[in-house]
Amino acid sequence: MGLLYEKILRPAFFRMEPETAHDRGKTALMALSAVPPLCSLMARYNRESARPFELFGLEFPNRVGLAAGMDKDGEFPRAAAALGFGHVEVGTVTATAQPGNPRPRLFRFPEEGALINRMGFNNKGVDAMATRLAKHFPRGKRLIPVGVNIGKSKATALDKAVQDYITCFRRLAGQADYFTINVSSPNTQGLRELQTKAYLAELLSSLRSENVKLAKKLGHREHPMLLKIAPDLTFAEIDLVLELLLENKFSGIVATNTTTERPEGFPRDEKGGLSGLPLHRRSRGIINYIHKATEGKLPIIGVGGIDSPESAGASIDAGASLVQIYTSWVYRGPFHAAKLARSLKAREEVWI
Repeated sequence: MGLLYEKILRPAFFRMEPETAHDRGKTALMALSAVPPLCSLMARYNRESARPFELFGLEFPNRVGLAAGMDKDGEFPRAAAALGFGHVEVGTVTATAQPGNPRPRLFRFPEEGALINRMGFNNKGVDAMATRLAKHFPRGKRLIPVGVNIGKSKATALDKAVQDYITCFRRLAGQADYFTINVSSPNTQGLRELQTKAYLAELLSSLRSENVKLAKKLGHREHPMLLKIAPDLTFAEIDLVLELLLENKFSGIVATNTTTERPEGFPRDEKGGLSGLPLHRRSRGIINYIHKATEGKLPIIGVGGIDSPESAGASIDAGASLVQIYTSWVYRGPFHAAKLARSLKAREEVWI
């Protein structure tokens, strides 16, 4: 199947404008999702060829997840499970629907194994996602956990951002297995300022309070909450983020989002977040720094440039408990997650 994708399907997709190709791929994944018996059969087969992993009180069939940004509206998590992902993070979703930035806003760089996007949180809104997940992939009837990545609407001022995140949390609490708080996308103006203490302290404490309040009201445990950070933070800035996460008893951190930096020799014409191979070294370094700084007490989901068994293993060795992919799924094909999951299982069995 990998050869079929490489020789036939990928060239066909890559002749299309990138976002058009994404939309065609999404249509195919939604079609697969519409056949639950087939998806369940495929998911159970992939489960048998990987090693389950427990984290945040959840069982993940394997360590490889689909990063946020691919399934913005929660339209094909069932297909992601069928294709071998151990979890999927949907979103980023905002309190209200928004079109995102003008097109073109997605760009391929095959020779560098990279993408640049400036999508701008285009999505159908929190109500649409909640309805869709409840109908087609409800919590409690899933073969993989679904994380929901939430963000601020473009039209919302920074000093009003907390309410946007709380709205998303409240509306999706019935369907999310965990939440990721996105304050690190470079494609919504000013969003990264939410990583500074002036804004982040209030945001994290407010969400923690809402989480505790809802858990008490409904008589269940708190939702695992994670924060997704940018790879462009300094280590001093990361230290501040870690202090606030631990103070507010967050469950973990996602490291990292896309970067606005460009490596030497990389085409610099397109603005937006760079993902893929050029990001891996920096992302892995941040994972390792967080792991050491917290003495392994704060679980990490590693994202950025993971495209092979070797790079997935390197992120795990650096301190990540789980990994997520996005760009390499575009370049390597639909069964790439299952391949990575099998390789990580084989790698772990060497030490047993």
